[in-house]
Amino acid sequence: MDRAQKQAEIEELDRAFSESGVVVISHYVGLTVAQMSELRAQMRNVGARAKVAKNTLARRAFEGKPGAGAAEYLKGQTLLAFSEDPVAAAKVVVDFSKKNDKLVVLGGAMGATVLNADGVKALAELPSLDQLRGGLIGLLQAPASKVARVVQAPAGQLARVFAAYSEKDAA
Repeated sequence: MDRAQKQAEIEELDRAFSESGVVVISHYVGLTVAQMSELRAQMRNVGARAKVAKNTLARRAFEGKPGAGAAEYLKGQTLLAFSEDPVAAAKVVVDFSKKNDKLVVLGGAMGATVLNADGVKALAELPSLDQLRGGLIGLLQAPASKVARVVQAPAGQLARVFAAYSEKDAA
């Protein structure tokens, strides 16, 4: 890899770290190509990315970032996973590591917070941003539907009273 390629790689990682809500660092020693492809496909499905990069280039990309302390986990064969949703990448990596013991979660960074392996696992247990949005919308819609039913109830009662009077007059 020549100097220009290294600089391009650092800039790509720098951009990914800046735009991401979370960066998860893990070891992937022993994963087959098929397993790695499966992991990358799962990451794409949730809007996350996984990248294998040289540790020295990743350390340089981390420099000056709020979560730069996570660079201490960049030892050995590391896989970087990142996503805008702070939970998505962590959830996929942790779920995949439960099924495959060759993927070991080391730690990561979420904003300025450096996470250890337990922190990443705790983050993975949280609901995703989309799930939180859905729950919030459900909470907001529930009172509106209740108000609509309450408002419609008197009109329905009046209609039944009028129907009863009309039946009585007809008889």
